[in-house]
Amino acid sequence: MEKFIIHGGKPLFGEVTISGAKNAVVAILPATILAGGKCVIENLPNISDVAASIDILSVMGAEVRMINKHTVEIDTAHIWSTTVPNDLSRAMRASYYFLGALLGRFGKATVAMPGGCNLGPRPIDQHLKAFVALGAKDSVEYGMINVESEQLKSSHVFFDTVSVGATINAMLAAVRAEGQTVLENVAKEPHIVDVANFLNTMGADVRGAGTDVIKIRGVKQMHGCTYSIIPDQIEAGSYMVAATMTGGNVLIKNIIPKHLEPITTKLEKAGATIEEFDDALRISRQGDLQPLNIKTMPHPGFPTDMQPLMTVLLSIAGGTSIVTEGIWENRFRYVDELTRMGANIQVDGRVAVIEGVHELQPAPVRAADLRAGAALVVAALSANGQSEIDEICHIERGYEDIVEKLQGLGADIKRVSKPDSVMRQAL
Repeated sequence: MEKFIIHGGKPLFGEVTISGAKNAVVAILPATILAGGKCVIENLPNISDVAASIDILSVMGAEVRMINKHTVEIDTAHIWSTTVPNDLSRAMRASYYFLGALLGRFGKATVAMPGGCNLGPRPIDQHLKAFVALGAKDSVEYGMINVESEQLKSSHVFFDTVSVGATINAMLAAVRAEGQTVLENVAKEPHIVDVANFLNTMGADVRGAGTDVIKIRGVKQMHGCTYSIIPDQIEAGSYMVAATMTGGNVLIKNIIPKHLEPITTKLEKAGATIEEFDDALRISRQGDLQPLNIKTMPHPGFPTDMQPLMTVLLSIAGGTSIVTEGIWENRFRYVDELTRMGANIQVDGRVAVIEGVHELQPAPVRAADLRAGAALVVAALSANGQSEIDEICHIERGYEDIVEKLQGLGADIKRVSKPDSVMRQAL
């Protein structure tokens, strides 16, 4: 058990390189099952969710070889199991992508109800709706989800709600189904497009990713490939907020500027100065922070994963800001921790009203989930004094080398182990 100790109050300066996208890689790694051969995945983020996915593949019989820190070779030719063990499945939310990948290749899959961050109810009914439409039968027994089909066949699926997970799972299952499948009311996030591009590189026929309608013509066989993960837009956005909140000047490298447009637009309105390049941007702030109204929405709207970070930023903006969470109903749990640092935020359901304060105060806080944890790190970086952040395992699910990257920008942050007495009390 470890924690972060941060001495804040210092502007961030320098440059930081963004890692591969967490939300893409956690779907692409299970998708290698469909190849039935060797895939080399590059720009792999070194995060715990990736380690969990690789552990699952290994247990199921895949041969995994780490070529270097950011490149892995996965041979799924000899996978012998179609069941994801309960303990591994519960380690992360994205374990449900093994359902679509295994169903697509083997016609059956058993995966435990997934774990991950507690952001409120996140049912998988839309995932199962797609599987059933493709000809599968589903059941849930003792917390295990079972799907099975003798032969998947094409279908027309209209999702009741826009769901990233259901969109990807439907693609994974449909690429080997007979005929042409049409998916409507789909998610359009950059990682949806990345997964579709990966599937096509393996020999699939997926068209329309990034639009409202995806058409998939099933193929009989797929093959291995070499593929590089896109940069992580949320990691990039997190460092953009950190630079803006601390009044620093940071060059953020290895990005796709277009993916960041919803974030860039809001940060410029808040007072940041942003200069874009082909695959990088420079962000700085000298004046006061301005209040904003933000509502999270499916892409191309403002991303829900950036909501906690923007709320932290607006906590020291001059005036009243309103943040509305349009995706998850339980995403403001971190506000109690932020108020310990002096923030003035009132939450009513999915709406937070933020009265900006002059500055945040250092305090011991606890990360409730991945993005909330990152937001508390940014809050601690701006607070003048020593803060401690507990339960950092959540943060390291999605941020590669966050301590080292922040130290490279001049932050005073370190990871320390808890004393045995504290660990016993926690247990």
